[in-house]
Amino acid sequence: MPERTFISSQTMMPERAGVGLKAEHYRTIMQTSPDVGFFEVHAENYMGAGGPPHRYLSAIRERYPLSLHGVGLSIGADRPLDKDHLARLTELIDRYSPALFSEHLAWSSHDVGFLNDLLPLPYTDETLMRVVEHVDQVQEALGRQMLLENPSTYLAFAESTWTETDFIAEIVRRTGCGLLLDLNNIHVACTNQNWNPIAYLDAYPLSHVQEIHLAGFAPDVDEEGRPLLIDAHDRPVAETVWGLFAHTIECIGPVPTLIEWDANLPEWPTLKAEAERAELIMADIGNIRQRAAIPVYAR
Repeated sequence: MPERTFISSQTMMPERAGVGLKAEHYRTIMQTSPDVGFFEVHAENYMGAGGPPHRYLSAIRERYPLSLHGVGLSIGADRPLDKDHLARLTELIDRYSPALFSEHLAWSSHDVGFLNDLLPLPYTDETLMRVVEHVDQVQEALGRQMLLENPSTYLAFAESTWTETDFIAEIVRRTGCGLLLDLNNIHVACTNQNWNPIAYLDAYPLSHVQEIHLAGFAPDVDEEGRPLLIDAHDRPVAETVWGLFAHTIECIGPVPTLIEWDANLPEWPTLKAEAERAELIMADIGNIRQRAAIPVYAR
């Protein structure tokens, strides 16, 4: 199958760090206009018709770029996409014109309805065809490119015939979608399944990454006492994940980067400090890359 290119209608997103927009921080953001690159919101939290969430989001959207992150499309489900959900998503994107829209390589719906989780997929030809079909439908409905996020996983499916990185690369090739690279998910999955995270990144289609997520994980152990990491989003980014971030930026340069903190939410200064650290890493590596590109005789 020839490579497919999807024309993106997204507006410019700065190559800076952003944070997830939470109701607890609405007033602080409106009163202080903090120097952050962008805000990201979960699409499903704003699918109501109006009220205070929309008033705040509208005001913040006038000041900052916006990234919209979906958790309910169930891209990998073995069933048709929910047309009503897709229609609400389309209306929301038309209303706020986010610079980026992303969803998960996961499924969360069944005959009984929506499940409160993002569940992994077997990497098979059948699953690939289903995901590609769903991504195509979403991009056609939205009239724009979407980004697909790599999952956090805990076990591998015995029936998988693709590696995760090859599976994701093939989705990009067939649909023209972009990628959201979640580095915490990589650390979680690689620890839980005894993969090498640097080898994973080296095999990943990094040239298609348009956004990065950084988050915290909860350490645990399995029934045999081996390390088990939980994708918790409830604490600062771990030093190991900061190291993966630096490695990635060394490979591809600065990318819009989100600090994803959804539970046990800290005070605003703590969250902003995480974003500032991400920006410092990108700036430092960017300067090194720039100096390395200057010929010796021009220095």
